[in-house]
Formats: sequence, structure tokens, C-alpha cells
Amino acid sequence: MKVLVTGCVGFIGFHLSQKLTSKGYKVIGVDSINNYYGTKIKMDRLKILKQNSKKFTFNKGDISNFSFVQKLFKKYKFDQVINLAAQAGVRYSIENPKAYLDSNLVGFFNILECSKKYKVKHLIYASTSSVYGNNSKLPFKESRHADHPIQFYAATKRSNELMAHAFSSLYKLPTTGLRFFTVYGPWGRPDMALFKFTKNILKNKEINVYNDGNHSRSFTYIDDIVDAIDLLLQNYNSKNNFYDILNIGGEESVNLMNFIQVIEHKLGLKAKINFMPKQLGDVEKTESDCSKITSLVDYKPKVPIEDGISQFIDWYKDYYNIGD
Repeated sequence: MKVLVTGCVGFIGFHLSQKLTSKGYKVIGVDSINNYYGTKIKMDRLKILKQNSKKFTFNKGDISNFSFVQKLFKKYKFDQVINLAAQAGVRYSIENPKAYLDSNLVGFFNILECSKKYKVKHLIYASTSSVYGNNSKLPFKESRHADHPIQFYAATKRSNELMAHAFSSLYKLPTTGLRFFTVYGPWGRPDMALFKFTKNILKNKEINVYNDGNHSRSFTYIDDIVDAIDLLLQNYNSKNNFYDILNIGGEESVNLMNFIQVIEHKLGLKAKINFMPKQLGDVEKTESDCSKITSLVDYKPKVPIEDGISQFIDWYKDYYNIGD
């Protein structure tokens, strides 16, 4: 099976591409390798993916360029498409919303249009738990209204869901949107909390903790995300449903201060905490209900937060050559 993975040298795309090639899929990876965060970690991920040259082919380019996207679809004739390319980050969307317009809206339209034109069997795409906004009723279920995003990033992702619905309805293009809940793990993004906390604690620097530490999150280990996508690729049947939205998230909501305590315990170091007020655009609490995806493909997240953080810190120390 030929699978397109956009955003293939991003955090999730890298792990997914590794998993799929190891299972015998032919993966065509696409990434613009932009400089939203340092490109070294992206190039190191790509170097690993290129080691499996029989199953992985890389194309550098931007999905907001329609001509580039169309040439890919025409050349490779994909069976399934997984769109993970997007401008990520809640806070950056407040500083630079246009980057989200180009990648998350224009880029996603190009993927939809070409998936329709070249009759892709199934399009899976990344959405986010941020679409739920400050929904006070927990846990978050897919049936819950998600029409009040509190930052532009979430607004673009909710727009993706609506755009996919229109294409599914009009053209019978099978689409599945995945609402990811705070993904973490080895090779993670340097702008995310676990990465920044680990880095600063090891350097004996202060960590900024917003909202006085009163955030809670459904943290989701990267392997649990990748396993869910793999199951959806294997088991998808478009006769059942041309359009779907699914949560993928750890079903326990972990308080931020408890999260920090687990990092401290693993590092054997105490964090210097600088408590800060709540940031603009921050959702206070997320909690995932995964019963829908469980009913479809018998999926459950498996990795507890203690094990996931331990795996990340082991990778971090190895990657940056930090001894115990």
C-alpha cells in the first residue's frame, strides 16, 4: 500500500513513518522543513527515515503550493493519505496567525482537492483537542459542540473538520479527523512543555509555569498515537462511514504540578518554578473520551505518564549526550 505522510519529519510524522515502513507500507514523505523550531532535530529525524530507502521516499515541499501537491498525487497514486503537515502551536498562532492560514487552511484544501481528484481511498488528518475550547463538561466527547475555539490555531483545525465534511458529503471522499490530546515522547517538539522543563531543570534554570500550575491535560504518549493511526489504516471501511471525527488521548487528566513532579523524580532534580499568570489562548483542562475509536478499532492508550516521561528523558539525555 502506498501512503502519503505530510509533515513526515515533524514529531508525529517521523514516528508514524518509522512505524509504517517497518510494517511494509511504501511511505512517501513530504515536509517543508520550516524553521518554526530548529531544523537540526528535523534533519536528524529525516536521516533516520532515509535509512529505509526501499520503503521511504522523501519529497521536500510546501503543501500550500497546489502545483507541488498535484504533481505528487499524479506521480505516486496514493492509496491512503495522512495529513500531519500543519503550523502547530497554540501560542505562536497569536503572534503569527498568517502562518496558520497558509499551511492549515490553504494547504489542507490542496490535500482535500487532490485526494478527491485522484480518488484516494481514505484521508486521515490531524485535528486537535484545542477545538473543544474551554468546554466545562468533561471528558470531551466527539459529540460535544466544538464551535467556540479560543485561539486561531484551534479555529483552523475546526475549519479542517468542516472542510473535510463538505468534501465527504459532496464527493464521497472518506475522511477521518483525529483530535490529538497533548502528544509527548522521544524526538518531541522543543517548544513543548516536557522538552522545555527537562532542558531547564537539567541546566538548573527556572521553568515558567502558567496559570499558577492549575492546568490539567490528557497527555498522550507518541506510540499510542501511532498505534491508533496504524489501526485505522488497517481496518478502515468506507462503507460504514464517509466522515468521522475521533479523539485520541490519554483518558486520565494529569495536573501540571503532578506532571512536573514525575519529571523531577526521573531526573533526580528539583525544579526551580516561576509561577506565571494564565496565558492568552490557554485551555485550562482537557480530558479525552476514547470510547468512539475503541468501538471502531479496539484501541486503548496504553502508556502511563510515568513510563512515557521516563522514555522521553532517556532519549533526551542520549540525544544531547548528557550523562547521569
